[in-house]
Amino acid sequence: MELPHVIEAHQGEDLLDRIGRDRAGIRRRLRTNGAVLLRGFAVGGVDGFESAVRELSGEDPLPYEERSSPRSTIKGRVYTSTEYPPHEEIFFHNENSYRVSWPMSLYFYCVEPPGGRGATPLSDTRRVLRALDPAVREEFERRGWKVVRNFGSEFGLSWQEVYATDDRAQVERFCAANGVAAEWRTDGGLRTSSVRSAVHRHPETGEEVWFNHAAVFHLSTLSPENREGMLELFGEEELPNQSYFGDGGDIPDDVMAHVRDCYRSAATRFDYSRDDVLVIDNMLTAHGREPFTRPRTIAVAMAEAVAATGRR
Repeated sequence: MELPHVIEAHQGEDLLDRIGRDRAGIRRRLRTNGAVLLRGFAVGGVDGFESAVRELSGEDPLPYEERSSPRSTIKGRVYTSTEYPPHEEIFFHNENSYRVSWPMSLYFYCVEPPGGRGATPLSDTRRVLRALDPAVREEFERRGWKVVRNFGSEFGLSWQEVYATDDRAQVERFCAANGVAAEWRTDGGLRTSSVRSAVHRHPETGEEVWFNHAAVFHLSTLSPENREGMLELFGEEELPNQSYFGDGGDIPDDVMAHVRDCYRSAATRFDYSRDDVLVIDNMLTAHGREPFTRPRTIAVAMAEAVAATGRR
């Protein structure tokens, strides 16, 4: 199947008009192919993009909660894409897959195309799961996967940014309600840990998917120089993010290398054009970010919350 499925505008066609005429067909393609690229439409800027999210998803965009990357608000619940330095790659992941609930649909709007590279590469999580060594899949299914996050250093996000509050009691309530173990540190920092499933079943299509943050949060996914720098700064126990098996055991580097190879084997890319709107089924398709040459402005929105039980 084509990933993404491309729908091109008739000359000067308005995006909201197309969604109004073919909403069911676009959503059917989204659930079949895993991503749809709406190209050549008159979008109407960020306001029009926000309206398109609302019309196609049938609800307002979601807030970005329990954050894992730096973003800025453009308007309402439309955000910038992850604000990491342009030379850095962001490896494949599914948005918020470390949480007990996540957006089913992701939206990317190209306000300003990159000067070079800067694609949002895509990887079919059904194909990733099929490509995994059966022994690796079985171990993850049996043991689950765990993410440990440390907040408090000058590197990365603070817990105040992640939870959008300065109130420790509010953080504790959020964590208790969302299956997150929280530990306050003597230096005022916070350590959290969450145990999640690595394999999920899509609530609409019934397909099994590889759906987690295990690779992108694992130290071995960083470049060698970044890996060495992080270990020198923090040591493994204090890393901002690190992945383990669900019982706390280390995930060997060679296992993570195999998982990354499976993502890459199922991957595809395209170059952004101005006013492209990319819609991703967040469970069927993982996404990343290539390094890029400025300028590059991609607006992002999320919609259609779904819980680990499959209920909306």
